[in-house]
Amino acid sequence: MKALYAAALLSILCAVPLNAQQTSPAVANTADKSQMLLTIFFKHDQSKTLDEINEQLKRQKFYEKFPPKDVEIVSWYVAMGIGQIVTLRFPAERLREVNRVVEETAWGGYRTEFYPTYDYKAAAIEQQKKMTGQ
Repeated sequence: MKALYAAALLSILCAVPLNAQQTSPAVANTADKSQMLLTIFFKHDQSKTLDEINEQLKRQKFYEKFPPKDVEIVSWYVAMGIGQIVTLRFPAERLREVNRVVEETAWGGYRTEFYPTYDYKAAAIEQQKKMTGQ
């Protein structure tokens, strides 16, 4: 039974990220000051079964409304034991809209945590070169 549950969980959770991931390297490297990145942790409510969580998300139309139209999905990963970790890119003035969609559609199935984020990769590589004399 445990193996069946694990297989079902894996197939459901992995299906969404593969279909939803819309990474655009050209956009990802653009330093557009009007855009923001937001990382959202969708933590599974472990007091519910996966079927109960999915039924609640379906009733609340999570997959129909999240993310809002024209909000870019930078990444969407499953972290075993945590849940799903999604990073979005969108104009800063749409933050309230993104928050409302999460409140209206994800709460109950997930506990959520929000982290404004930024792309530090280029700066980190430059810092590493300076610190190592390369």
